[in-house]
Amino acid sequence: MYNHVIWPEQYDPKISPIYALNDVDVNAPSEVVWRLLVDAENWSSYFPAENQVKILTGEPELALGTKFSRVTIGFLMFPIVTEYVLGRRLAWSTTIDGDETGSTAYHGWVITPTDNGCHVLSEETQQGPFFLEELGHKSPGGLYRYHQEWVEGLKRAAEAEAARWKG
Repeated sequence: MYNHVIWPEQYDPKISPIYALNDVDVNAPSEVVWRLLVDAENWSSYFPAENQVKILTGEPELALGTKFSRVTIGFLMFPIVTEYVLGRRLAWSTTIDGDETGSTAYHGWVITPTDNGCHVLSEETQQGPFFLEELGHKSPGGLYRYHQEWVEGLKRAAEAEAARWKG
């Protein structure tokens, strides 16, 4: 049994209109996956859609309290890292620049070591009119598909990195 995201009450999937869970088994050590995940400004090296990420608070990588910007599906967002357990858990809450509706999202990652590497789980909930319109109505299933590409890209990158270590 794998662990799941620890949800702040207002982001619980039971009360969120949009929710996606994606997971993948990775044949690479959890440390390799973690390094790729916290290196936010280089996410595009394995997931080209995340090519506009900038850490705004000066850290070289994501850490508890890090604020960063990213452009996702054409919209500027300002996530803040709200959970950080070294090598195991990473989560952020997100607001949309210029959104007057108060729409928010919460994205968490859980890395669980396995006999052959690790299991990576990504979960996100979204609340508010902005997300309902952009993803719920205009692109049903879009959040799931986007994150599936992300976890699969992370898997490929981590496995390639682990192979370089061995070689």
